[in-house]
Amino acid sequence: MGILALPDDASAVPADLRAETYFDFDAHPFAHRALLDDTPSVCAAIRGIGAYARSWLERAAAAAGAEARRHTDTAPGAGMVRGAFEVILEAGAVFAPALIIGAGSGETRPVLRVGRDARVIGAVLGLEAGGISIGAGSTIEAGAGLHGPVIIGCGTSVRQGAYLRENVILGNGVTVRGEIKNSVMMDGAAFPHPSYVGDSLCGYRSHFGNQATTANIGLFAGLFPREQRPTLHVACGGRTYDLGGAKMGVCLGDYCQVGCNSVTDPGTFLKPRTLVYPLCRVPKGFYGPDEILKYKPLAQGVIRRTPFRF
Repeated sequence: MGILALPDDASAVPADLRAETYFDFDAHPFAHRALLDDTPSVCAAIRGIGAYARSWLERAAAAAGAEARRHTDTAPGAGMVRGAFEVILEAGAVFAPALIIGAGSGETRPVLRVGRDARVIGAVLGLEAGGISIGAGSTIEAGAGLHGPVIIGCGTSVRQGAYLRENVILGNGVTVRGEIKNSVMMDGAAFPHPSYVGDSLCGYRSHFGNQATTANIGLFAGLFPREQRPTLHVACGGRTYDLGGAKMGVCLGDYCQVGCNSVTDPGTFLKPRTLVYPLCRVPKGFYGPDEILKYKPLAQGVIRRTPFRF
């Protein structure tokens, strides 16, 4: 039958590649579930993060209340500023970034919105590629770098050293410190240590241990020029599907955990409550739900899979 393209009709997409297999939005509402609802597969959702974020940011800026303070090309408390931008500060916001980089002359001014009682102190905020929205009560620590488009929910902590590198959506109550690119972390997710997550979806209360990381491009695919890289394929239900691009990290379901110093191969799918022990390399494919993955090279030479009861 060969390699199949993923269908545009969600009802024809295998269950292993649909959002409802990984995320329970009825039990854990997510402000940006529309990204998943409006795309047929989790792979399509990952490719659509940037477009969704830009559209959402435009609507959020337009809906800012009249009581918010608006500043053009400057902001009280900011350190250095470059280029054109607009800042919207809601009541109680503490705003003292180290640097704001806006768009070039003649371009539309990107918008930086800081919610009620949020704190931004000593961070670098790059708006060259898109706006940034920081939700109420969130904290952006000194030394963090945010490069839009970025959406941050309420009560979220972006720690010193974090690098949000375009097309990033963080839910409410999220904690991050590592590098994140083109990814979504839903409410309560934790990526609190240095490492990398790219081209990924991370569900409710999912967690990465110290130095756990996602590989988002195959080892040999990286040898090709960008425009010639082969697309990722995955076996699912007795068929092989083209995931639609050369890059994908991990689809991490609700309550999944990835232990310290573990790595997921490009195109890895962990269904809810799948736990990965430290020092594991998880090959691409589908795991869970309710499984523990252990790396036992001396005893068995392979990853051992055992049932898990939550």
